[in-house]
Amino acid sequence: MTTKSKNIKKDVGVGRVYISASFNNTLVTVTDTAGDTLAWGSSGAVGFKGTRRATPYAATTAVEKVIDKAKNDYGVNEVEIYVKGPGAGRDAALRAVRAAGVKISLIADVTPVPHNGPRPKKKRRV
Repeated sequence: MTTKSKNIKKDVGVGRVYISASFNNTLVTVTDTAGDTLAWGSSGAVGFKGTRRATPYAATTAVEKVIDKAKNDYGVNEVEIYVKGPGAGRDAALRAVRAAGVKISLIADVTPVPHNGPRPKKKRRV
């Protein structure tokens, strides 16, 4: 019986960084070009709790940790960045990626915007 190792380290080179910045947390995922996750993390996973997860500093710390893991384990040296959400960690996360020393080939905002959405609640009468 042969066992197949799941954790085969591969040299990727070009990756994608998905940053989801909500009002409560910042999630960071590094994938290869096919979309397979290489490394991920969040402000909460780094150790921040409560409202401090939503701060730009927490987002910076999370991005540094994830990018460092992707660089060391998978050889990621060039990234495309996709930012989603309105949170405070958006700009700080971008600055952290630039400071991490990887080449940025693309920055895209993929925040979902409704094309008029559902009907609004009825007006409040006081």
